[in-house]
This record gives sequence, structure tokens and C-alpha cells, in this order.
Amino acid sequence: MPVSPDFLDYVLEQLSPLGGITHRRMFGGVGVSRHDLFFALIADDGLYFKADEVSRPDFEAAGCEPFKPFGGDKAMSYWSVPLDALEDPDEMRVWSTRALDAALRAKAPKSRKR
Repeated sequence: MPVSPDFLDYVLEQLSPLGGITHRRMFGGVGVSRHDLFFALIADDGLYFKADEVSRPDFEAAGCEPFKPFGGDKAMSYWSVPLDALEDPDEMRVWSTRALDAALRAKAPKSRKR
């Protein structure tokens, strides 16, 4: 899952208007957070955003693919970002907001049934 320095720099530049963006290398890829909320990963020079049952239909409708780090059918809850978003700051803001919202929902305490 190598990430070229040029692609990493480009993605971080595209995400910088959000403010509070940090990154760290992990498992050959790069994890991306905003104010300590992990919402994206970069692998094989591809950007993947967090998705959940609320946002997944948007990713599917845009023709995005789930991140499958080990091949096969096992996918994580991260989906490729549409190419338009990588080239258009307004689209990047829309898609990154979806990912941040999904990450917040995943972090929220789950209610327990009694």
C-alpha cells in the first residue's frame, strides 16, 4: 500500500481548507484525521473516505469502490473518493464532510436495549 510523497502532499493540500488535518503512516498507507477524528486513509495512491449505512449509498451512486486491503470480498468501511472530488475543492468539501459525519456517527455512544 505505498503512498507517493507527491500524492500525499496533493491530498493534504486538498483537505487543508477543513483545518486541523493531521496524518500518520500506518501499515504502509497513511491515516488522515481532523481534530483527532480518523476519517480517511490513503493507500496505493488512492484516497478513501469513511462511509456508513447513511453515506454508503452516495458512494455507490458515484461509482466508488470499497477499500479491500487484502483483496477478495472483505471490505472495510472506507470507500474511494470520486475523481471529481480530487480535482474540485467544492466537491472535496462535500465528500469530506460526509466522511467526517460518518466518523462522528461511528464514534457516538451506542444506545443499549434493556
